[in-house]
Amino acid sequence: MSEWIEEARAAVAAARTYCEAVRSRLALRVAPAGIPDASLIERDQHMVHGYAWAAATLAALEATVDWAARARAGARFGTAEELTLRIGFGEALGQLSFGLPMSASEIVRPAAFGCEAEARVLAEDASVARLLAEGSTPETRAAFAALLAEGVRPDETLGDETLDLVRDQFRAFTAERITPFAHQWHLADALIPDDVIAEMAQLGVFGVCIPEEHGGLGLGKLAMAVVSEELSRGWICAGSLGTRSEIAGELITHNGTPEQKAHFLPRIADGSCLPTAVFTEPDTGSDLAVVRTRAERQADGSWRVTGAKTWITHAGRADLMTMLVRTDTAQPGYAGLSMLLAGKSRGTLAAPFPDAGIDGSEIEVLGYRGMKEYALGFDGFAVPADGLLGGSEGQGFKQLMRTFEGARIQTAARAVGVAWNAFDLALDYALGRKQFGQPLTAFPRVADKLALMVADIVMARELTYFAARAKDRQARCDIEAGMAKLLAARTAWAAADNAVQIHGGNGYALEYPVSRVLCDARILNIFEGAAEIQAQVIGRGLLSAQTQSKAA
Repeated sequence: MSEWIEEARAAVAAARTYCEAVRSRLALRVAPAGIPDASLIERDQHMVHGYAWAAATLAALEATVDWAARARAGARFGTAEELTLRIGFGEALGQLSFGLPMSASEIVRPAAFGCEAEARVLAEDASVARLLAEGSTPETRAAFAALLAEGVRPDETLGDETLDLVRDQFRAFTAERITPFAHQWHLADALIPDDVIAEMAQLGVFGVCIPEEHGGLGLGKLAMAVVSEELSRGWICAGSLGTRSEIAGELITHNGTPEQKAHFLPRIADGSCLPTAVFTEPDTGSDLAVVRTRAERQADGSWRVTGAKTWITHAGRADLMTMLVRTDTAQPGYAGLSMLLAGKSRGTLAAPFPDAGIDGSEIEVLGYRGMKEYALGFDGFAVPADGLLGGSEGQGFKQLMRTFEGARIQTAARAVGVAWNAFDLALDYALGRKQFGQPLTAFPRVADKLALMVADIVMARELTYFAARAKDRQARCDIEAGMAKLLAARTAWAAADNAVQIHGGNGYALEYPVSRVLCDARILNIFEGAAEIQAQVIGRGLLSAQTQSKAA
């Protein structure tokens, strides 16, 4: 049984060689002088983004074989783990060798890189060829689906007793307090109830990564990923409630003055201060360099904010806004941006923004409900003098950039949870629904979907955990975090889409929770960096890293 781990290791080495050939060909086109050229990267976006997807697939293969090796070392590598490995590798290696989906209709093929010969070498490698032939087959998928129907799941042990207990605790909480009510909250477009938020606060959701000396749990990004995954398995909005606290906590922990840390962090950790992130503006999207909302310093040192922000989640019920603003209009681009810690009164549904100088209108959305989205307008909104993060102007973008790794890891974890939610609903429906005298699980196309869902989810999960572990080691992991987010978002959407398909017509009915999961899954490919932006950042980052490595 363990022979498949060695085959997988050898296949990873072959895939790594292929991806390096792709990178070399790409570098000749977009970095002819040794440094990536922005105009050439834009011209060859299909190729650059395709490379990013190939690199993310390789990273998932590497993370998955490490997972299998850890399971074997702990005597946990059984039939379910073997089938996960074989099916996942068979599919991913096939995509690398013949055509990798960047979206439902955009396939990047070896010819796009001029690497047809290298792809043939990859496919003909002995270990790769075996996994292509014996990995994802009708027989392995049927065997895996049968195990899943019996309740068997691939190993999820984290190798840390505390983290395993965290998973168990939040899985139990989600099963009792989130899953039974999520769909009715979604259909009513209701806010998550205050009592549920209070219970989440008691469990430490809002202070997972805040240091213990400031009232948090003092755990790391891996713990945060596990908490986000388990809550999102019940409802993405439960998993997302902690996102803004995570961003605010990281901003203040790493950049705040001692006074700001002492004032805000304990209140964020205990849930008495609910933050919201106020970064995006109309017509700016991911281009934060053109942020126009301005903050003007007054004679007494305080600030007055004027401008517009949009897609601000949980803004009405928030007590604190981490707000990216332009404090120096003479400085173009990122240089004039600062981060404000702007307190506000917690609103109600009837009056979400009771303070002077701020107003908002709700943006109605398909899914991702429970917190509500707003477009905000500021007209002289007052922020105290000590509201400037770290007490320094012009540092806002740099401060925000440091949070991107953690935010994208958390988004990847939320995507993994949504994917599990889709699988849970699909399997439950397939077991209970009969057609032509037998359950849906007896039909190969249904069984295939269930087996492929879980293989994909495990691979996305392990890549997410890999990025989280790197972050916990204080290693730079912006590319790995981006890869995890890129792959996990696709996994969530595919799982939700297939879950609806398994439900048939009922999947399109609002009364069935899978309809909610489909709507929730769609946002994951857009926020925290749309897939196209994410692929651009990954591709450019890998090319730049290789250039710097060779120069050194």
